[in-house]
Amino acid sequence: MKYIDEYRRRELVTALAEQIRQESRKPLRIMEVCGGHTMALRRFGLHSLLPENIELISGPGCPVCVTSRSFIDHAIALARLPKVVITTYGDLIKVPGSTSTLEIEKARGAKIQIVYSILDALTLAQKNPEKQVVFLGIGFETTAPASAAGILKAQMAGLFNFSVLSAHKIMPPAMAALIDQGVNLHGYIGPGHVSTITGSKIYDFIPRDYGLGVVISGFEPADLLQAIHMLVRQREANRPAVEIQYSRAVSREGNLKAQQMLDEVFELRSDWWRGLGTIPLSGMGIKPAYAEFDAEKKFSVTIEPTREDKGCICGEVLKGLKKPTDCKLFGKACTPSDPVGACMVSSEGTCAAYYKYLEVS
Repeated sequence: MKYIDEYRRRELVTALAEQIRQESRKPLRIMEVCGGHTMALRRFGLHSLLPENIELISGPGCPVCVTSRSFIDHAIALARLPKVVITTYGDLIKVPGSTSTLEIEKARGAKIQIVYSILDALTLAQKNPEKQVVFLGIGFETTAPASAAGILKAQMAGLFNFSVLSAHKIMPPAMAALIDQGVNLHGYIGPGHVSTITGSKIYDFIPRDYGLGVVISGFEPADLLQAIHMLVRQREANRPAVEIQYSRAVSREGNLKAQQMLDEVFELRSDWWRGLGTIPLSGMGIKPAYAEFDAEKKFSVTIEPTREDKGCICGEVLKGLKKPTDCKLFGKACTPSDPVGACMVSSEGTCAAYYKYLEVS
């Protein structure tokens, strides 16, 4: 198949759903750990096509959602410095910090600019040598190579008024932490975009050490149903494995050039994940060799004490323990236009997906 509409053909989707119903007998709890998958599953109403013994659970697949409030507080503190320009992707602008948001700070006069890529931030730094341009690095292995490339490009161009505040994370430690913390699962729908960079090999430890299957999926209805079907077959045969459904984009080895850039610029460090706490070696810090481009080391700021909203259950949603509809704030005090928690802010957040496609689900 070559075109998107081919992956949405009703007869193909119906046939895959029927195969799943015929072959699935054992209870099967599957977690997707990709925000794009969360949105696609809700958008196309795929839950309604599955038998009752299969349960789909949303996990920590939204990078904005798992990022700590202290990171937002840090970005806000930087934004309040004179001559600092904060550059960020749009889905971070409304994420609540402890007492403010980047959107509020922008309205108060802080220099905060939404960009579409890190190249926009580099151009801004080049055109404004008297300013300090800080790029907020958010995302998993999918977006981290762009941040690495940006730092390398800044070094080559001598743009020492450019830096990155990194909240980049890697997915495998979080997948392990979910199991270690007692979340009951039988398999993962592996992240498609992350895996184009990392390859499928990074998940080999999951069936080996935990006895759970991983199937890396694309984002269309036929992709996701085929991935679920593959997990069904693994479960029924009691043969967990790492498989690639999304073979048109993912290989076992992944993007070696991107991996080399990550290894060059970043080093692993412990990092905090909403719902999971601090996970060892799950974050990407900028190596000392590139300290001139590390906003964390470059600027000394006072970050206010972190305060979480007591009514928000975003952490439990990200861990798969509760659904957005279990939250008393959902759709009332917390909406996409006026979000309380990060899961409602991001376009990939589970709460945002439930809110947008509630009738479909």
